[in-house]
Amino acid sequence: MDIKSAEMAFFREGTTDQIAQKLLGTTLNYRNPDGQLFSGLIVETEAYLGELDSAAHAFKGRHTAANDPLYGPAGTIYIYSIYGHYLFDVATQEAGVPQGVLIRAIQPTVGIEQMQINRHQTGYNLTNGPGKVMAAFGIHDLNLNGRLAQQPPLWIDYSHPKQPQAIIASARIGVENQGDWASKPYRFLVGGNPYVSKIRKREVDLINLGWQD
Repeated sequence: MDIKSAEMAFFREGTTDQIAQKLLGTTLNYRNPDGQLFSGLIVETEAYLGELDSAAHAFKGRHTAANDPLYGPAGTIYIYSIYGHYLFDVATQEAGVPQGVLIRAIQPTVGIEQMQINRHQTGYNLTNGPGKVMAAFGIHDLNLNGRLAQQPPLWIDYSHPKQPQAIIASARIGVENQGDWASKPYRFLVGGNPYVSKIRKREVDLINLGWQD
């Protein structure tokens, strides 16, 4: 297996909901055109299971120019816009199987000051939602759509993941009206991490932020 194949294997080995959990604790990175690096630990994901999933963009085999990256090889970046907000998704499984994982929230680690400028926000609200992550990175277009998430300028580093103390599963957010699959527990989060969207204050772990170390 060559290096590229080994990297792509990360995004196709296991079911998509398993991959969504495996992504927790990996690092999402972006190096902007000015060379500035932004990074953060992934703390919340959602799995979307393609043609059978009534909440998925490829439900019933829907295939358009907009969602074409979902049909690409494992690890293909799928960026899309909702109400003016850009969201980051990565395709899983083999090419032609339109399943993917939405990155819902990160714990920022590098480039935090510029993220705060980009978002006009500080604190946990900085990156505790999928549109907020992209805005914090300064990404406001589809230019990186269709690239692979294993290489700059927008990539996921899964070589040394941080380990959650607990992974919590729940229903996905914002798809309540999308049929029978809307309530399935395909949202995964690092239990206690304060950057998780909609987390209750009493659930926040301010000592370890939900990590094992």
